[in-house]
Amino acid sequence: MRKLIPASFKRRFRLFQRAYRDWKNRRVEPQATLRSQLNEPVQISVKQLIKRTSLFENKVHNLQRAARELEQVIVHPGEVISFWKIIGDPTAKRGYKTGRNIVNGTLQEAVGGGLCQLSGIVYHAALLAGLTIRERYNHTVDIYQEEDRFTPLGADATVVYGYKDLRFQNNTAVPIQLRFAFEDEAITCGIKSSIDLPVQELQFERIEGDGFRLVYTKDVSGKTIAESRYKLEKK
Repeated sequence: MRKLIPASFKRRFRLFQRAYRDWKNRRVEPQATLRSQLNEPVQISVKQLIKRTSLFENKVHNLQRAARELEQVIVHPGEVISFWKIIGDPTAKRGYKTGRNIVNGTLQEAVGGGLCQLSGIVYHAALLAGLTIRERYNHTVDIYQEEDRFTPLGADATVVYGYKDLRFQNNTAVPIQLRFAFEDEAITCGIKSSIDLPVQELQFERIEGDGFRLVYTKDVSGKTIAESRYKLEKK
């Protein structure tokens, strides 16, 4: 029966559920909205390689398209930025192209594919800045070999429109803003601020299990910030 329900209806229902859950749980923090540019220096930055695939150009296009939306937002003290609230539904009508996504543990092609690298690098930068993470999901499967990783395992953040979001809160005393830069095969995410943002030292501690890998993300004091569980890709 569920297979007969249109995907667009399911997404709208999920979006309603999320809005109702936020209201019920009294998540009343002011939400960041589109504003203007913050004329402050970049205090913290993270750089990642963009892996070449058959859909490399499409992925870069999607990353640049979504990055332009995110870097228009000034996040004032206490405000929460939502990845999907700012970017919106990544459809072809809105200028997104077909890329690769991990769906149900396998690589598949879909319009808007590749945006998880953008959410992941934003998450990593937010962690380094010591910002408060309100919502984040890791990928379900670890598909990379150690030599192929472009980010530490445990520093990823998958996003699915209507289902999984990335949200973080500005817990500093001044406004902040994201800034992105693209090279031939790399992306850099920076956080602009009028004050120095000390870089938080992170540790990614792994536990190997039978068919899974568990990663604890910890700060310099040893406090666990996040826990990520991955299935291991079958060989």
